[in-house]
This record gives sequence, C-alpha cells and structure tokens, in this order.
Amino acid sequence: MHMASSIRMADAGVTKIKVVEELVQDASSVFVEKFGGKPTVAACAPGRINLIGEHTDYNDGWVFPMALPHVTVLVGNKTTSGVCRMVTTAQNADEPKMVEFPLPTADKPLQPGLPAWANYVKGAVQYYKGTLSSFDAVIASSVPLGGGVSSSASLEVATYTFLEAMDPNGPTKDLKAKALACQKAEHDFPKMPCGIMDQFISVMAQEGHALLIDCRSMESRQVPLADPNVVVLLTNSNVRHELTGSEYPTRRRQCEEAAAVLKKQSLRDATMEELLANEGNMDKEVFRRGRHVIGEIKRTTDGVEMLERADYVTFGKLMVESHNSLRDDYEVSCPELDQLVEAATAVEGVYGSRMMGGGFGGCTVTLLRKDAVEKTVAYMKEKYSGTATFYVTAASKGAQILSIQ
Repeated sequence: MHMASSIRMADAGVTKIKVVEELVQDASSVFVEKFGGKPTVAACAPGRINLIGEHTDYNDGWVFPMALPHVTVLVGNKTTSGVCRMVTTAQNADEPKMVEFPLPTADKPLQPGLPAWANYVKGAVQYYKGTLSSFDAVIASSVPLGGGVSSSASLEVATYTFLEAMDPNGPTKDLKAKALACQKAEHDFPKMPCGIMDQFISVMAQEGHALLIDCRSMESRQVPLADPNVVVLLTNSNVRHELTGSEYPTRRRQCEEAAAVLKKQSLRDATMEELLANEGNMDKEVFRRGRHVIGEIKRTTDGVEMLERADYVTFGKLMVESHNSLRDDYEVSCPELDQLVEAATAVEGVYGSRMMGGGFGGCTVTLLRKDAVEKTVAYMKEKYSGTATFYVTAASKGAQILSIQ
C-alpha cells in the first residue's frame, strides 16, 4: 500500500504530508472507539493539482492534472443492518461529525442535506454501479480542505473505492464510468457543477505521471513526470475570499456567451483570430474571459509537448502566462496569490509558478529544481504578507483498495 511519499526535506519550512499508513492508523483507532471491533476494509483516493489548463474543463478544453501524495482514506466494515454509518475526523467539517443513512432504494433514493461533508459520501453511495452493502466507516484525510486541491473528489472517489472493496464482484474495470459516477455525485449532492478533471485524475492517476485529459472526448493519456531533479511545490496561501458564490456560474455563463457570439458549440472550437475579429460584438468582460480560455487551451497542449521533451523552462514560462491571464483576463486571482507567484518566480531554479484552482485564494503550484526548494520556500515566506503552508510533491498514484492489518 505504498504511495509516492513526499520528498523528505530537511527544511523546516516544508510541511510533512501524512503517509497513507498513518491515516489508516488514525482512522482505525477512531473506528475502534466509535464502532468497536477492528476495521477490515480500507481504500484511499488522492487530491490533485493542475499543472496547467485552468477554467478550461467546462469549456471542452484540455486539463493537465497530477495526483498528490495527499489522500483521503476510508476504513470500515461491511454490516447487515441496511444502515450506513460514517464518522469524519476532519477538524473543519461541519457538525455533526457522525451521520447515518439507509441504503438507497429505487423508491427512496438518498437526498442531500446537512452536514454538508456527508453529501460527498451519500452521492457516491447513491450512484455506485455495483452491489451495495451497508457499512460502518471512518474518514481520515491529508488533503487540505478548501485549498482547491480537490478534497471533495478525493472523498467521493475514496468512498466509491471503499464500496468496491466490499463488493463481491470486486472493483470495476471501467475507470471512466467510475469517475463519471463520482462527478454525478458532486453535481447532484453538494450541487457543484464541476468538470471531469478532479474525479478522472483521482481515479486514473499513475505514479510518476501527470494526466492530459480532453474534457470533450473524455479521452486521457499518461504523460511521464518522474525526473528526480524536478519537483512540484504546492503552496497554500491559507486565504479564502468568501465571495457571493456566484463567481463560478458567472464565469461559466460568460464563456457560453463568448462561444455563442462566435457561433461555436464551445470555446474549444474557437481561435484567437476569430475572437479578435468579434471583439466589437461582445461585452469587454466577456471578450477577456474568452481570451483567457482560448489562450489557456493552447498553453495546455503546448505545455504537454514541452514536458514530454523535458523542456521545463518553456513549460514554466507557460505557467506564468497562465497565471497572468487568470489574474488579468479571467479575474480570479487575488493579491495573496499574486505575491506568492511573484516571489517564487524571482528565485533561480524555479521554472514557473501560477495560481491554481477556482481562484480567490487557495493554492499556487510551482515547478522547480529539487535543489532550489529550500531557498524558494524561504524567499516566498519572506515576501508573503500572510502565512503560507508548503508541500513538496511528486506525481502520485490514483485510488486504490488497501490491505489492512
């Protein structure tokens, strides 16, 4: 049950990531305390970062995520009660930390509700495609909540994988169907209209690879990212600007509007020339949104090519261009993210850095030489007005059933 462990750094500035064995242990001791008896079933699924390709997924573009060594773990036992009982160990999950709900039936499907954290689990149970059994389970996770590293998909996919571990027919061979079931769970239960990236990478990731995903055809391919001298620094700004909640749907609508003016099914089909020719026919803000998406789709496909050639310098430049476009054209950055990116890119040995995820806080992702980590972290700390958390990560493996002692 080995996961790609985070590279050990002597520097105290880097936060150690709990390995999967520790999480299983944590969850197991809570299980014994809450339910009695030892858990016999365990599964995990990772969070992710996206190297490049931001706000392209719902525009039918490409995205380029890699799985993190951060995982969500479920441990538990099959029961015959017909009732699913769940405990979360997450400090910042909403109360209550324990829920129970009956197995869904055709007449009585599960319904979303409170606590909010349980909706991710319920959704995965509702849309599980195999043979369901009731269970007692405990969740433990090292995936930072709300950092934009997909803690929600890691919980959905870990739950689904846990259900597979109890299924007499074993795990599905159809990984795409599994990822889509978990995406549907997120659409219908927490009601987040996410694209396919988060669930796909959590299900399909391979160690030492990033995954290029075509969000239109849903085809994907593994791209090696295993150079021992190059690492990915994940930096959590630890700020979240709580917005009205309408920012994401608004951006999505603006992209659809830009595509409609260009008479395209989506911005995936549009060229920069077509957009520029129609600049006068659309709202200035809609134009800028379109310019980001069309540019970002090209940066993503170009970037993959660069990474395949181990041209980290050019890939890094594309990351910085991506950040600038997210800041200026898509307007989803914030001063804290800009500070972190600016500081990182000033250090020798850093190839590139950008904000990642929905925006308005959360994390930055930085591609750099392993031997530059210490000075980069030190400089980012010095220049950043807030208190950031730093994780050194490598491309890790996807969801798996774990053997439990």
